[in-house]
Amino acid sequence: MVESYLDRLQTQRGYSSNTTDAYRRDLTHFVNFCSTEGIRDFATVDRPLLRRYLAALDKHGYARRSIARKSSAVRAFFDDAVRRHLLAQNPAAVLSRPRLPERLPRALPQRQVSSLLDSLPASSPKDLRDRAILELLYSTGIRVSELAALTIDSFASDLLTVMGKGGRMRSIPVGRPAQEAISRWLDEGRPGMAGPEAGGCLFVGERGRRLDERGVRRVVRNRAATFPHALRHSFATHLLEGGADLRAVQELLGHRDLATTQLYTAVSAQFLKSTYDLSHPRA
Repeated sequence: MVESYLDRLQTQRGYSSNTTDAYRRDLTHFVNFCSTEGIRDFATVDRPLLRRYLAALDKHGYARRSIARKSSAVRAFFDDAVRRHLLAQNPAAVLSRPRLPERLPRALPQRQVSSLLDSLPASSPKDLRDRAILELLYSTGIRVSELAALTIDSFASDLLTVMGKGGRMRSIPVGRPAQEAISRWLDEGRPGMAGPEAGGCLFVGERGRRLDERGVRRVVRNRAATFPHALRHSFATHLLEGGADLRAVQELLGHRDLATTQLYTAVSAQFLKSTYDLSHPRA
């Protein structure tokens, strides 16, 4: 039942392998707890058992964010089972969620990003690839899973077409530096690195095959000492600091819910406050 649910997440809802694996770990943890409680049939899971599960997580020192994630995974699993008429009701539907402290996205300063990108070497094929990856991540704000899935056909002049979460397609403008970096990679770098198994993928690894998500993260860590999501946060925050419309940023990021994008307005407000404090004579 769990494996068929995970398979649907990936094949029907378009979840990445990393997201699916995270659900697998959380649900496996819950199944193991059920086993220790003598539960073998999901139909016998009730709210008291779920409360004991959350209490056990807290007792073993799990952070509130981890408890909330595991709780959400269990709730979503039972929701799916009810929709498919495998269970009569969702015992986790009324579970209270742990209150989480608001955690704002971490954005890099604009000067730091510009300095980083301008200082990247562009001599070897690997250099050209890594520069194109970093320029593209910052220019478009795409997720690491979306970048790893790109093909040569995804890139058309100044527009990039990506397949987002849930199989939703969107087109994103690509800035001139990123356009130039990708063009150089395709003309001068990729032909020397792509092997027979590369197919039409945009970025390839040192073995000549598609560069996967782990490889992308490694590139960003080695070249920029940060994570791909930090560049996504920076993309959104810098757009808002420049006066971009919130709904336009939502569309560019591929967020389904505007509330997710609104987190960045708090980051932008912090930027405005610091600018005011530094600039106004009576701040």
